[in-house]
Amino acid sequence: MKKSPTPRKLHSGHFAFMRALAQGLDERASWDRYLRSESEHSDLRTVRRTIAWIRDEFAAAAKRENKPGTARLILLDPERFTAAPKQPTVAEFALAQGMEEFSEAEQLEAYEDAYPPRARKGGGASEPGGGQGALSATRRGRVIERQLEALRWLQGLVAQDPRPGDRVSAWLNPLVAARLERAGLSTLFDLVERINGTGARWWVQVPGVGELKAARIVEWLHAHEAVLGLRVGTHAAQRRSELTLDSLTKVMPAATALRPFEKFLVPAELDGRAGRYRAPVDKCLLVARDDYAAIGAWLASKGKGAEDGEPSATQRAYRKEAERLLLWAVLERNKALSSLGVEDIAVFERFIAHAPAAWCGPRHRQRWSPLWRPFEGPLSPAAIRHSLGILRSLFTFWMSQGYVTGNPFTAVALPNLPQRPLGSSRSLTFAQWDLIDALVEDHVDTEPRRRLRRGMRWLYATGLRLAEITRVKCEDLQQVEYRTTGGSMATDWMLAVAGKGGRSREVPVPHELVDELGDELVRHGFERKVSAPGNRNVPVLARFDDELARPTAWSASGLYQAIKAFLAQAADTVEGDDGERLRKASTHWLRHSHASHALQGRGGQHPVPIQVVQNNLGHASVGTTSLYLTTERDEGLRAMRGFWRSRTADSHQ
Repeated sequence: MKKSPTPRKLHSGHFAFMRALAQGLDERASWDRYLRSESEHSDLRTVRRTIAWIRDEFAAAAKRENKPGTARLILLDPERFTAAPKQPTVAEFALAQGMEEFSEAEQLEAYEDAYPPRARKGGGASEPGGGQGALSATRRGRVIERQLEALRWLQGLVAQDPRPGDRVSAWLNPLVAARLERAGLSTLFDLVERINGTGARWWVQVPGVGELKAARIVEWLHAHEAVLGLRVGTHAAQRRSELTLDSLTKVMPAATALRPFEKFLVPAELDGRAGRYRAPVDKCLLVARDDYAAIGAWLASKGKGAEDGEPSATQRAYRKEAERLLLWAVLERNKALSSLGVEDIAVFERFIAHAPAAWCGPRHRQRWSPLWRPFEGPLSPAAIRHSLGILRSLFTFWMSQGYVTGNPFTAVALPNLPQRPLGSSRSLTFAQWDLIDALVEDHVDTEPRRRLRRGMRWLYATGLRLAEITRVKCEDLQQVEYRTTGGSMATDWMLAVAGKGGRSREVPVPHELVDELGDELVRHGFERKVSAPGNRNVPVLARFDDELARPTAWSASGLYQAIKAFLAQAADTVEGDDGERLRKASTHWLRHSHASHALQGRGGQHPVPIQVVQNNLGHASVGTTSLYLTTERDEGLRAMRGFWRSRTADSHQ
């Protein structure tokens, strides 16, 4: 059975808007002041539709109170609400306005108010419908007062205050409300919780609601905060770079609950000071005296974080696994980390393979958000193997520093991985990349679209990791001169990259991509030459925002999500296996594609030497890079095919 739509409700803003119109105030200014959450005043269709809805609600309320003409009294100006091609007679006017029950004097007074008289002809007065003398200011004031009185009566009768459990469709623009509901935001409580939990860019996860509409919604929530009893935090109006520790602490204070590592309070009895497998304190090389501090020491050993104090990509990956184990040990197992034994690890492995719903949430939730969760869902065998491997290294580090006496993870076998089907490598074919490149080239010419195009092409052309490409700046580019195979001199670009494990390398960059970056710099008032002093700190994947004094770096998660969304759209343009592979593809697929395509060669081009590809990818071992060599696989297949054929030929002689 189809669910009936939720009827919309009248709030004080609707009445304030109608009072402003009754007093002759500017319609656009009044709309912006009282009803801007409905739409922009330039959207005349929505303005007219809303006014018509208000009229209908007024009429229905008056009819319920046996006063059928009262509500119509405040809407007598047809030049505001209708576009009559011809001036009606008094009788036609009364019928159209629902004033049949009014006296003739009241009908005439309203008619004269709605249709100001034309200039006198020959000094005589004319009948209604022709020229008449001007209405006196006193009469006009009387009509306005009656209109305002009617509005006050109606507001006391039907105006309501929003409540947390009300559906968004009862209060917001119907089209916007429908989009919110499709995104799972059915009630005002859901809406405020999502805004507070996600922050200023909450609207990104609501298709069809952009930044402007989102700002109008937040304005409306702020205006009704007192009666609604729900508060949108100040952090929800701040960009991520503007958030302060104080504001985020208020959003989600530290607690012994599902909190990220930096917000988790470990009870004193479970902090590991008296851990069952703690080594003697006087033999420990760490300053750390509890498990929480010992995890911090392990993370610090994984290298330096970013310049802004944020942990590196490696540290974030390792922290994720450590905080999962810490949360589980304290909240589920009621044990300190340094008290975990082999049997506990087996239970933990089963737990992460079937992570409960209360522990799961979408990837994009910020770590300061009350909606943050340690898992996206149950882990796959590959993810479990990865997690246990990292945690094994945590306890190995602790043992090497004399913090614990044993490593419970060494006694637990890592899960076997299912064999990957042939043809399931995470890279694109040449044809698939050509399709993507053509689509991204035809993208709408806006700053975010050009940035997306830049990001995809740089990832494919360089083979950099996601965390690496989002950190590089113009100052990392250097133009170099070299001799080609033909003996002539040429110039190209090298990019200095700070890679995994603190290893640095230089990666070649096609000059076409650097030229494209120069074009973007010029668009935003910078010099075209990327090596210019004023461009030094500009990120290669900069977000150029007119509201910011300087361009900011595109976050790794922002780039990942933008590319995933684009590839999903690209998948809709093709059918069959190509579409399925594009839906599965991600930023890392572009890195794999760089390696695979470079090692294969294309269109008569010689394959790129494996040592060059190894350098581009930042692999410590050429053996890792060789996994991309399909040519070696093909050589092996051809050789064995010849071997088998020669054997069978000999057997027939």
